[in-house]
Amino acid sequence: MKKKIIVTGGAGFIGSSLIDKLLSKNIYKIYCIDNLSTGRLEFLADALKNKNFKFINDDLSSINKSINYFKNTEIIFHLAALADVKKSYQQREKHYENNIKITQNIIELAIKNKIKRIFFSSTASVYGNTKNIPTKENDNFPIQNSFYAAAKLSSEALLTALGESHNIKISILRLVSVMGPRYTHGHLIDFYKKLSKNKKKLYVLGNGLQKKSYIHIDDIISGFIIILKKQKKQIEIFNIGTDEKKNVKNSVQMITKYLNVKPQIMYENKKTGWIGDIPNIQVDCKKLKNIGWKAKYTINESIISTLNWIDKNKKILK
Repeated sequence: MKKKIIVTGGAGFIGSSLIDKLLSKNIYKIYCIDNLSTGRLEFLADALKNKNFKFINDDLSSINKSINYFKNTEIIFHLAALADVKKSYQQREKHYENNIKITQNIIELAIKNKIKRIFFSSTASVYGNTKNIPTKENDNFPIQNSFYAAAKLSSEALLTALGESHNIKISILRLVSVMGPRYTHGHLIDFYKKLSKNKKKLYVLGNGLQKKSYIHIDDIISGFIIILKKQKKQIEIFNIGTDEKKNVKNSVQMITKYLNVKPQIMYENKKTGWIGDIPNIQVDCKKLKNIGWKAKYTINESIISTLNWIDKNKKILK
């Protein structure tokens, strides 16, 4: 009998890619729960043809309404979230409801249905403006500077407490920014949209010197699969990123070259682009590498892969 896995937010960029990979193994029954507020049904086109897949168009705001979905489930990949650092300081209650409250509901549903394991997609943004670069999972890090990261860190705390109290295996995955096919939001698509409308000028938030680490979606998914197979401890936190980082100016140069345009580029005279922007992000991934993982894509390859996908799927710009 195939193991039942639930993927919350499974119609999103990461969730749909994970579902495709899990279904390819033909040993799981996958249930996707997504309210399609940001997810896209077309990302599940292949999955919907698979007899081992079921799509549930719903949210997880009600425990009583959702409880039957989780019956006989062994593993939850909790990827559903409102992921908007820029707007999180203005949309505080919305981030609480969609991130912290939904995680708490997942916890109650896991207890009631005796779930054995939960994966949680967190963010490298929880490290804030740390001086320890690249940052290890057990490094001390400063106060939070965005409500989005604070909500993720709060959810981490709730889930690790669940692991301790109810003997549920917990995997916390702190991701850097993800690129590749099905990418739908982030600086690449923002610049692409702007340059599509105006090839002569490009306004960039911040001074362009913000140094960011990026990772390809395929490398993220391979990390998930290795952790699924090889995590030994009851509760583990894993960074997933690359050994590289690139500043925003370099990204702009790659995009303008790709589009064959030469706009006037206007930067701001400040280190960050918005409230909660972190000007230097890179994580240490030795822990994940020690169980057999390795990133296959460079940042430049990830950027080109993303631009190729955007170019072929212009409907996402509408």
